[in-house]
Amino acid sequence: MPLFAVLVAQAGPAEMGYLTAAALVPNLLFSLLLGAWADRRPYKRRLMIAADLGRAAVLLLAPALYLLDALSMGALYAVAFAVGTLSVVFEVCRTTLFVSLVPQRDYVAASALLNGSRAFSFVAGSSLAGLLVKVLSAPGALVLDAVSYLFSAATLARVRPAEPAPSRTPGLGLGEGLAFLFRSPVLRACVLAATTLNLFNYMYSALVVLYVTRHLGLSPQLLGLGLGLAAVGALLGAAVAGRLAARFGVGPMYVLGYILFPAPLVLIPAAHGPYPVVLALLFGAEFLSGVGLMILDTAGGAIQAGVIPDDRRARVSGAQRTLNYGIRPLGAVLGGTLGAHLGVPATLWIATIGALAGVLWLLASPIPRMRSL
Repeated sequence: MPLFAVLVAQAGPAEMGYLTAAALVPNLLFSLLLGAWADRRPYKRRLMIAADLGRAAVLLLAPALYLLDALSMGALYAVAFAVGTLSVVFEVCRTTLFVSLVPQRDYVAASALLNGSRAFSFVAGSSLAGLLVKVLSAPGALVLDAVSYLFSAATLARVRPAEPAPSRTPGLGLGEGLAFLFRSPVLRACVLAATTLNLFNYMYSALVVLYVTRHLGLSPQLLGLGLGLAAVGALLGAAVAGRLAARFGVGPMYVLGYILFPAPLVLIPAAHGPYPVVLALLFGAEFLSGVGLMILDTAGGAIQAGVIPDDRRARVSGAQRTLNYGIRPLGAVLGGTLGAHLGVPATLWIATIGALAGVLWLLASPIPRMRSL
């Protein structure tokens, strides 16, 4: 979608910020409600399949509007908002499906595999996007993106988990997830760290495509190659995650991820000089950041799976998304606004350095001392 907006709709810094925000604001609006609602539904796998089918249908509207010569940024905002809403349904159900399939002793290993595949598909998809845009055009690449959701739905249809019984507590319980989240010192530190990281990271994400393609003058194909190296880094992170947890403990591993994920991205706004130097900084930053992201996600997924009770998983997941995903639209809009007023390079410096502050919440919590679940 970002490349489609830049190349087809000629989006500028502010528009890119608004587009990113439109995809993310459903987390702020609907996560608590949908999490509480999903906890009371007996078949969460079916909800995930329905969300996948809906995302595929909505995403196809963008290339259809382009073919009809009716495409506008307003339409892209609406598509992004609808896809974001369906993604909330999918994600609040996902944690329950995870613990239905995996015993607790295997949480770290399973989290590494799950997050490794997700990170690889996300980043490899971004890298493949440049090639697909060249071969199929931007609308054609977006059609293929929609097909990927159909593949996800077909895969989920083959899974037969023994799902836990739905919650029977009276009322919707909209505040229960937030209350549980902040009563737990571990979960409280996790969500505050994630919220801080996501605020600055989405300032960065809203502008990085624009910066690399227009300010550094790199082609979408080279941008895609750089993002593809993050996928390679993610695979390496997944491969070493289990060993790191066994050697140092899942808590210290989580802290390491919060440093290694954002720190290398400082190299992106520092990318100046001869063309090979710019490429080396871009590629190195994406690779190391991919390693850090995988370490962070693997440890975080295992910690949260071990701490949250089965009958509250969707509600607590909804509360987490309300905070650490809900902050992302603010980060995206802030990034776009600062990019338009301070300039894109200066805003990227603020974003990449600020993202490192998230680890401070973890250092003040019990997490660095957690050796096992």
